[in-house]
Amino acid sequence: MSLRQQFRRLIAAPGLMLMPGAYDGLSARLIEEQGFDAMVAGGYAAAGSLLGQPDTGQSNMRDFADHYGRICDAVSIPVYADADTGFGGVNNVRQTVKAFERAGVAGLFLTDQVFPSRCGYLPGKQVIPIGEMLSKIKAALDARHDEDLVICARTDVAAIEGEDAAIARCQLFMDAGVDMAKPQGIDSLTGIARVLREVPGPHFATLSQAAGGGHASPDELEAIGVSGATLPSVTLFAAAQAVRQVLRTLKRDRSVASLGEHLIPLETYYELVGLEMQMRREESYDTEASLLLAKRRNPDD
Repeated sequence: MSLRQQFRRLIAAPGLMLMPGAYDGLSARLIEEQGFDAMVAGGYAAAGSLLGQPDTGQSNMRDFADHYGRICDAVSIPVYADADTGFGGVNNVRQTVKAFERAGVAGLFLTDQVFPSRCGYLPGKQVIPIGEMLSKIKAALDARHDEDLVICARTDVAAIEGEDAAIARCQLFMDAGVDMAKPQGIDSLTGIARVLREVPGPHFATLSQAAGGGHASPDELEAIGVSGATLPSVTLFAAAQAVRQVLRTLKRDRSVASLGEHLIPLETYYELVGLEMQMRREESYDTEASLLLAKRRNPDD
């Protein structure tokens, strides 16, 4: 079974699938190590980790495709990725879907914000006309080579025109043929329950640090029938807090010894990044090369 088929099965399975956010290959490996079935990789975490900047649309499609490719290569579980606006018009959307599919993502979502977009929880958002977004959806579906690639269309119109407008757009997105439709910013249990009633298909809730507090709990979301919950920035915020604390301690104490309890043990780190496996692989290649040379020198043996 491919990772995309696996992702589709996870979405359709009973219960709630928790998807922490990866901001690089190492955080992706940590997510997999802890037994999660899938993960999300978003623009907010990418902008923070790659650029040290907020998510206001300053990266490009190739940067994201390379970034997601490294994350996908690091793990063997499905990665659900942020495809932003498709980075332009319908032809840009086609290129985005093709590049992200080659990168290995199991699913992606496109937003109806104007290009360049910004984090859905930041003020100042604008959305494109619904007809333009439907054209982008058709382009995305047409560009998809693997029919198992999950394509979700997201609308950010709720913060501008309200909940009714967001649900109406999601209904049209589903009519256009996407696998999921997401009304960004409808985060209350009451609002999500309405989405589940009025928008066909599965639903992913967003539990983002960028939204501030007051999230519904995973158990509450599961109880009303939500298929999955993404935590796109949780590892980014955890890493930033941990690194800041270590640096603060180093600056204060001027001692490496005092940092031990805050650092992952060397052996554990090597296990996480697969050092032993790489060493065994190198040895096996060297052995094969030696055997080939020996056979060339002694063809009669």
